[in-house]
Amino acid sequence: MLLNLLFNLRNQGLKVGSGEWLAFLRGLELGLAESLDQLYYLARTVLVHTEAHYDAFDVAFKATFDGVELPAPLKDELSTWLANARQLEEGRVGHHDFDSLEAMRKELEKRLAEQKERHDGGNHWVGTGGTSPFGNSGKADQGIRIGGEGGGRTAVAVAGERRWAGYRTDVQLDVRDFKVALSMLRRFGREGAEHLDIEGTIDKTAKNAGEIELDIKRERINRVRLVLLMDTGGSMEPNAALVSRLFTAAKQLKTFKTFEAWHFHNCPYQWLYSDYRTFQRKPTAQVLDDLTAQHRVVWVGDASMAPWELFQGAGWGEPGPTGLQWLQRFSQRCPSSIWLNPDPERYWDHPTVRAIGATVPMFPLTVDGLRRGMQRLRVAS
Repeated sequence: MLLNLLFNLRNQGLKVGSGEWLAFLRGLELGLAESLDQLYYLARTVLVHTEAHYDAFDVAFKATFDGVELPAPLKDELSTWLANARQLEEGRVGHHDFDSLEAMRKELEKRLAEQKERHDGGNHWVGTGGTSPFGNSGKADQGIRIGGEGGGRTAVAVAGERRWAGYRTDVQLDVRDFKVALSMLRRFGREGAEHLDIEGTIDKTAKNAGEIELDIKRERINRVRLVLLMDTGGSMEPNAALVSRLFTAAKQLKTFKTFEAWHFHNCPYQWLYSDYRTFQRKPTAQVLDDLTAQHRVVWVGDASMAPWELFQGAGWGEPGPTGLQWLQRFSQRCPSSIWLNPDPERYWDHPTVRAIGATVPMFPLTVDGLRRGMQRLRVAS
């Protein structure tokens, strides 16, 4: 079962190394975990590096140690017995010696076959309260909960609450997450209006033996010019709310020297739209001419389309460069560019996704992905 925990942790993306796993096993040998609750906290302490991974750990732990669901007929038969739980007497804990979860399952089936009436507060039958390993609202060092809320706040129940889900960094973002990540782009320089630095003036005057020396400085403002280009419609419809949150965060942040946003469908062709609903648009060539190497360009889209739309067509039968050629021109003009893809990375093995990813560095539209993308733009600056 412990190997199942290791495999489940790795399936959740946790990088549990052999050294960490051996340290965990050594902790078990030393008797640091004599119950499932203690095992939960020992494993989380040794095997998890950051609270951002606590939720993934809880998912893996619950998948490994969760109790067995009874067949529906048995649950119906027992429901009236278990409906009104008897409260557990303080200080009592039942101790049981099952070798494995399978042994626990077999014993439960055996007792269900023999049990003929309701039981509360006991140590053997399926019931409520007490120290039996089967039922609810009791307290035992091993067992399978049936109904109820659990009396001992077991580790599996704690893991099932998934209290740390909001700390994960591989999930999609809300407006605040976008703002925090986009703030990483800020690069200040003294380009604003001149003003008198009082503290600097006092310091310089003191060092100049009392002769007044004014310290004039320019206001520090953000030098970053951000351009957001968003795929709209079609296969991007399911991601409309997510992209809208990104746009809202970028617009509300107000920390960039300039910010502009444009819409396209699948990839840019002859026109970029400031508002699809009112058909306000601007020639793509003109938008491109207004950009400089100092602009940071963030593309957002699933990059998935019919190959001809990217490699052959110029968009709606119009003459001009292909979609891929437009992307290449933008990348040449603005080397600091990234592409954020809302689709999971397992869907990226597609001809157009691969081609776009080879032209513009591509990152998933998650907390981790956005942070890595912003770091890429910062390095490029």
